[in-house]
Amino acid sequence: MSSPKSLPTLRARGAPLASSEAQRALLRSLPIAREFDDALGSPLRAARIDVMQINVGKLCNQTCRHCHVDAGPDRREVMSRETMQLCLDALARTDIPTVDITGGAPELTPHFRWLVEQVRALGRHVIDRCNLTILETPTHRDLPEFFAQHRVEVVCSLPHYARLSTDRQRGDGVHERSIRALRRLNEVGYGDGRSGLRLVLVTNPVGAFLPGAQASLEAEWKREMKQRHDVSFDALYTITNMPISRYLEWLESSGNLKRYLDALVAAFNPAAARGVMCRSTISIGWDGTLYDCDFNQMLEMPVHASAPRHVRDFDRAALEARTIEIDRHCFGCTAGAGSSCGGATT
Repeated sequence: MSSPKSLPTLRARGAPLASSEAQRALLRSLPIAREFDDALGSPLRAARIDVMQINVGKLCNQTCRHCHVDAGPDRREVMSRETMQLCLDALARTDIPTVDITGGAPELTPHFRWLVEQVRALGRHVIDRCNLTILETPTHRDLPEFFAQHRVEVVCSLPHYARLSTDRQRGDGVHERSIRALRRLNEVGYGDGRSGLRLVLVTNPVGAFLPGAQASLEAEWKREMKQRHDVSFDALYTITNMPISRYLEWLESSGNLKRYLDALVAAFNPAAARGVMCRSTISIGWDGTLYDCDFNQMLEMPVHASAPRHVRDFDRAALEARTIEIDRHCFGCTAGAGSSCGGATT
């Protein structure tokens, strides 16, 4: 079993699927029952933007096997303070209530704390997408206190409450460090149901299958995390693995790609499609480019040409009138109960 740092990214290995176009071409090369636009029946259009999701870069202290970002220690794409300021300028011109900060490990970005402070100064809610192990590094051990001070909602990825499943996906020792980090978040009030400090866990399947029912899994996880690890949290999000980047490579190399894509297509749910995150979220890349979602961002599919494509030109009305850019990977968000940054959509 490789440790998180010993597995090189696709980019570092010069792997063919480091190319976003190669990823899309591979998915398009497979025969499927129907295309995504046929399944929808009508164009997918944006609605009111409630979330500005800022992906501050691809630098990460882990190299997880399922990562749709191809993030890792060898990636150097990080958002500059100047681009962060453009995001803040755009935010200040709107009443968008939530800023969702993601990566990579967003906390590794040099101006991460400054960004959080500035967003909170504008009176907006902040979500941090945390991999947990970053809280165990010497330079970031004070982050639980920083998060609590600024009332940051912490959304933490953890494949499973059991050690073996987590370490299989993320590397040896990740589960143990993650549990220690969760206990430290509990110590400052996160997940106690009284402080208002919201702690959410995010799980994705360790394998080529769809996640189980979110409500029943949440009940199971709350019981097991408390009994096994004495950890409390507020909610569990289940997220479908997207067939792109390193997870796509694993699907292909393990012989699971066609079966998995067929399963996503067969499980298409019109109700889930109505609640997909791209309709209410605008995603901003580390260089300021605008995307419909974080997945489109990693496939280098910017927003429709009818809307502004860089945060310096941010126009909320135009963005809320846009048609969403789609491709076959979109079946991942519309299968079964649906999948979004907020978990199931139905």
